[in-house]
Amino acid sequence: MRLAMVGLGRMGLNMVRRLLQGGHEVVAFNRSPGPVQEAAAAGAIPATSLADAVSKLSAPRVVWLMLPAGDVTESHIHQTMDLIAPGDIIVDGGNSNFNDTVRRAEMIRARGFEYVDVGTSGGVWGMAEGYSLMAGGSNEAIAVLRPALETLAPAPDTGWGHVGPSGAGHFVKMVHNGIEYGMMQALAEGFEVMRAKKDFALDLHQIAELWRFGSVVRSWLLDLTANALKDDQELSDIKGWVADSGEGRWTVQAAMDLDVPAPVITLSLMMRFVSRQDESYAAKLLAAMRNQFGGHAVKRPDEP
Repeated sequence: MRLAMVGLGRMGLNMVRRLLQGGHEVVAFNRSPGPVQEAAAAGAIPATSLADAVSKLSAPRVVWLMLPAGDVTESHIHQTMDLIAPGDIIVDGGNSNFNDTVRRAEMIRARGFEYVDVGTSGGVWGMAEGYSLMAGGSNEAIAVLRPALETLAPAPDTGWGHVGPSGAGHFVKMVHNGIEYGMMQALAEGFEVMRAKKDFALDLHQIAELWRFGSVVRSWLLDLTANALKDDQELSDIKGWVADSGEGRWTVQAAMDLDVPAPVITLSLMMRFVSRQDESYAAKLLAAMRNQFGGHAVKRPDEP
């Protein structure tokens, strides 16, 4: 099949390459020309604008957006609707909030177009390993997209699925990322506990490697942990500052809206906020309170 890929960040470019390797034709467009040139070098059809990209497609046209959540995606959806015809398909493969997706689906279908949200996981390894794809939309639209989804996934019958109506794909991906926060936090805390046990002189890389086989905690995240610990167990070139994509926050909000307790995901999100503080005012105030009520010692700024 032929489709247009709009937004050629690292994941978008790798998805283009995987589609091309699978025998599909891809029209590639990006606001800056460099990624378009990279995609063209891999065999994609370059486009100089969104309109140019759409003009190179035939019905039913498929325009796949790989853009940041929010205004950028919203703007491109409106631009795309002005260029396509009824029956054509807009795909949002980014990390949009599922509430936005549900709203957009109603707006897009009112114009006669199809809208599919594809939660996409796989990161920088997706090109080689395949992507996990969680698709929301109509049966008819998914049927058109199926060849591309089967190519992008690890195997035609593995790692992708039609999980529900529009919004479901982004909802499932949101929860996936929330779970990821909790798993990552548990691994990080466990390895810090082992690192603190100095009298055992534990080799953390060795432990990560042995857990990778046979252990009930074996996982891809553990594989990546082992890779990270291989050359420098102290991680001396990395600052302990952890960003969040926003989907952890949305998962916590959804859990609250649905009256579902999600303490592990919630606390793992809070710990990412803690990582961004050079000094915690709350911790300082806690120390001051202990000093006030119990005379407990406090450390001064110049003390180790």
